[in-house]
Parts: sequence; C-alpha cells; structure tokens
Amino acid sequence: MTTAAPAQNYDNHRKFVPGFHGIAFGILAINFFYSLYAVVTAFSVASVIALLLAFGLIMVMLYARLFALSAQDRVIRLEERLRLQALLPPEQKDTIDKLTTAQLIALRFASDDEVGALAATVIAEGIENRDEIKKRVTNWRPDHQRL
Repeated sequence: MTTAAPAQNYDNHRKFVPGFHGIAFGILAINFFYSLYAVVTAFSVASVIALLLAFGLIMVMLYARLFALSAQDRVIRLEERLRLQALLPPEQKDTIDKLTTAQLIALRFASDDEVGALAATVIAEGIENRDEIKKRVTNWRPDHQRL
C-alpha cells in the first residue's frame, strides 16, 4: 500500500533535490575548499589552476540551475497569462498585462476560483514579493513540475 504525499502548501512547496543540492554541490564545495587549502599551504601554479577550476565548476553548477529556472519562469509566465485570459472576466483582463513575471509565478498556486481576486489585490497593493503573494493563497493549487 502506497502512502499519498502530503498536500502541497506554502510551507512544503519548495523542492530540494538531494543529489543536486546536497551531494553534487557538497562535492564541489569540498573540492573548492581543498583547492583553497592547497593554494594557501603549498602555493604553486598547479594549485592556483586547481582552485580556479574548482571555482569554475561551482559557477557552472549555479548558472546551470539559474538558466533552467529562468526557462521555467518563462513557461510559467506564459501558462499563467493564458490561464488568466481564460478565467478573468472581460473587465479585469487588463490586469494580466500589469502583472510582472514574479507576480505571475507566485499566482500560479492560487486556485481558479481565487486567482482573479488575488491578482486584483496584488496589482492594487503593489505586492512584488513572491512569498507574500503565496502566503495569501487560501486554496493552494500544487505545482509538482517545478525543479
């Protein structure tokens, strides 16, 4: 018998991938600090090159993550604009163009029944903070696809 995963909400919606966030980053961090130690204790051209490579690998990992999240943000922005176009009444459709990408990303968690009112509140109050928007969602619409 399988146990269902707990319902997604604000407190548990962030995704932690142990292999990426823990193991891979941990290995690269250990390599970086060991390379730094080698530069300090046994300075040589080889140790400096090893430190630069270790730093470069961490930068590659961080940018790979950033690029993937940026691509996802673009897709989420499009999905939410289309969803709002279908859900909002004609007099509220101008709201869509006023919402920033960050606001749309946060609004994706709002149910179809509440997204219109929450979008209007976000615009009226000028709420930019994603966490503040997500905390205002009362009927959470899960997103299990985000990496």
